Amino acid sequence: MSLKEYHINPWVVMAAFAILVGPFALSFHMHFPDEMYYTDAAVKMIQNGDYLTTYLGNGELRFRKPIGTYWVVLAGFKLFGVSAFSSRIFFLLAGALTVGATYWLAKLLFDDKKIAGISALIIAANPVLILSATRSIPDVLLGLTMTLSAVGFAGLIRFGDQAPKKYLWILYLSLALALEVKGIPAVALGGLGILYLLLNPWKRLSFKTVLHFPSIAVALFIGLFWFVAMWQIHGPTYLDSFLEDQVGARVTSRYLLILKNGLLALGILIAIFIPWILLVLPKIKESTRKAWSENAVFFGFALLWGLAILGMGAMTAKFYERYLLPVAPILAVLIGWLLVKGQFEFRKLGLKISVWAFLSLCLIVGVFGFWINFQLGSSAWIYLQLAVGFAILTYLFMLTIRSEKLPKALSYSFLLLFFLLSTVTAKISLPEQGEQIEVFVSANEIDPNEEIGFIGNIHTSSKIRVFLGPDYYMTDISSEKKLTDEELLREAARYTYLIVEDKFLGLIPKNQYEISVGSVNWNSKQIPFLLQNLSDPAFDSLVKENGKIYYWLEKM
Repeated sequence: MSLKEYHINPWVVMAAFAILVGPFALSFHMHFPDEMYYTDAAVKMIQNGDYLTTYLGNGELRFRKPIGTYWVVLAGFKLFGVSAFSSRIFFLLAGALTVGATYWLAKLLFDDKKIAGISALIIAANPVLILSATRSIPDVLLGLTMTLSAVGFAGLIRFGDQAPKKYLWILYLSLALALEVKGIPAVALGGLGILYLLLNPWKRLSFKTVLHFPSIAVALFIGLFWFVAMWQIHGPTYLDSFLEDQVGARVTSRYLLILKNGLLALGILIAIFIPWILLVLPKIKESTRKAWSENAVFFGFALLWGLAILGMGAMTAKFYERYLLPVAPILAVLIGWLLVKGQFEFRKLGLKISVWAFLSLCLIVGVFGFWINFQLGSSAWIYLQLAVGFAILTYLFMLTIRSEKLPKALSYSFLLLFFLLSTVTAKISLPEQGEQIEVFVSANEIDPNEEIGFIGNIHTSSKIRVFLGPDYYMTDISSEKKLTDEELLREAARYTYLIVEDKFLGLIPKNQYEISVGSVNWNSKQIPFLLQNLSDPAFDSLVKENGKIYYWLEKM
């Protein structure tokens, strides 16, 4: 097998990640509930000119997360206008940059392009990174900043007390940005890593080396800026909300729950690296022995961070797979290192079985995508996307048949799944409520000077708010705080315009409003039924009867 196959260009892998995940990420094919906190706040920032204070869709203050993620969403809105694309573009790019940072980390540690390339392919095909890069929430930004901090740690691990100062700058500035993105988890992992550098038995750093005042001072300014600003503007009460989210609402002391979350975290951590971790197993003892003798310091560092993230996950009140992302790139490098040490490239059968499995899934999804678009009709862009997807699929099939570039084929076939999946979800999810309401508002020339009240699922309201943009002021009447029917009606009476979810329409006095259908979408509970009836000539009527409807109400 040619060594040339493993000289992988990280820029190509980053581009493949962005291109293949992009169609799924840059429209609301799927909308993660927590995105509403960041997009709602960013729209409010544009409307009121306050770029430090974060608000919910109902106008209440929210201080549960630092400012970093809000500013990334805001940057997209400022540069590209308020849209689904602009709310997510920098998160997709952060995912691609995480792939590049993983390559950089491995190359710095081992000075080996083969290990670096395999590590980049492993993290590019990591489902947690892919899903996080399709959502405007903090996790992918935390993953990127913690990977960059790991680059700083790697420079200190490799060069010791003679490490160039740039690695200290990278370390501390990355941790500061991570703090502004997510808060305490960044401090915990960073502090643990610094203690490891000072105390590990193999290659300790002197305290003098780690205590680099210029970079620490700048990092403290960046990391604490928003916290100090909020204290000055809103007083200490903001800190109660922040600490409740970071500590009180997430950390548990119930032993059975800790055990359950810990086992769940471990299981998911293993699962997100399948099939790569399975390819390590045949020569795990030999490759581990070689890796340990070559660089025990990094081996211990990767294990420490892995165990730390499992411990943090176990201590949460509810565990989510995205909590593993901050250390996934470091573990990808560890797995890539073990694969190379175990000479995995000579065990082609396991690689080929893995590639064939994902290519088969791609073929199934691609055929289904063509079928659903053919049944319902679609734009030329979707058919072009399908054509590109099948062309890539054919290329990967040919590589696999010839047993060439199998690690690349494995990584790209997993990414291709999401590229083809977006052709399916485009017919089920799009145009979603925000886009449909935008068309309705434009067609009916709705006056932006009249505030709009929203009654329904507040996650849907965040999509509508993005598409309406900053010219329209929409307030969530049905918020996270449950209102009685009487309270809801009393609030609704203040608005000339209302957007009302179908299940709430019965509460509204219909004789006081002109009622129109604003949006109709597939109801997730009725997807199997609707798929079975795609060829029905009255399919549009079936969607309306079995769908989710939002009504536009104008007071008479």
